[in-house]
Amino acid sequence: MTPAIPTTLEPALAELVPEIPTGPDWVYEPKWDGFRCLAFRDGGGVELMSRSGQPLARYFPEIVEAVAALPAPRAVLDGEIVVPVGNAFSFDDLLQRIHPAESRVRKLSAETPAIYLVFDLLADEKGQALVDSPWRQRRAALERFAEHAFPAAKGRVRLSPVAADVRTARKWLDAAGGGLDGVIAKRADLEYRSGDRTGMQKIKKIRTADCVVGGFRYASKKKIVGSLLLGLYDESGVLDHVGFCSAIAESERRDLTPKLQKLVEPPGFTGRAPGGPSRWSSERSGQWEPLSPTLVVEVRYDHFSQGRFRHGTRFERFRPDKAPRQCTLDQVTRENRSSLPAALRRD
Repeated sequence: MTPAIPTTLEPALAELVPEIPTGPDWVYEPKWDGFRCLAFRDGGGVELMSRSGQPLARYFPEIVEAVAALPAPRAVLDGEIVVPVGNAFSFDDLLQRIHPAESRVRKLSAETPAIYLVFDLLADEKGQALVDSPWRQRRAALERFAEHAFPAAKGRVRLSPVAADVRTARKWLDAAGGGLDGVIAKRADLEYRSGDRTGMQKIKKIRTADCVVGGFRYASKKKIVGSLLLGLYDESGVLDHVGFCSAIAESERRDLTPKLQKLVEPPGFTGRAPGGPSRWSSERSGQWEPLSPTLVVEVRYDHFSQGRFRHGTRFERFRPDKAPRQCTLDQVTRENRSSLPAALRRD
């Protein structure tokens, strides 16, 4: 049977905004600190696909087994893979699962097993696609599906909560941390918008951005990495240098240096590069090593203006689940816009 939805489907995306939108058509979900994942069940086969379209099944065999155990011959789910440790979710333990050795993956899947938190149903057990249905109908179908199907997964597949009351959303935002990354607001009257940021917004307590590492500088007195040079793609696909990150632990610098040295490859940045004329330039601006644009890092920042981060950023983590081409300028340009127009739209 031809699948109702291909595994190449892009997930719906969220626009980063500073405030929680309100109105009768908005509903709210926790924003989990994990790997976004679309799960495809078709007969006996299960595929897990990341936000960037990369297969995840080999890294999470326990999730594959859990989805395969669902009493449904077909289904397509949208959710987040997380790793519970104690009373929280650990992103560090989740990152450890992306390992090339199958023996290591199997060991970790037993020691720190993941769970799959589901927040959308894109195709039901009859193979009928639901992506053109409004969120309200999809959520109702998901809750019915979860009630009879999820118990078979023995806790590995769970229903992510939802709230219509903005007061609950604000409590979630206030409690962010330990695996809760913020709040997702969705328009309940809209269809599933694959690869689009309209109709869904994310709110965090801190500002973060996913950036490509386009190069690095050595420390002034040691042959170890001193700072990462960050890049974002513009609308034309050009990688611009937008700032740097030097807030990296000493132990991480030592381990990171040989990995970066293996990736040295000109030009690093295909647009604006370090060392160009700007008020942020310094005498060391031209001394840097270009890298193949393959690494993605999440950084914390306080302000973005005139095409770059105003101050140095703080390193949060590597993001192997994100494709470099998804690191675009709209992450930081949209956050300066008011969420009010989006909250009032009804088209």
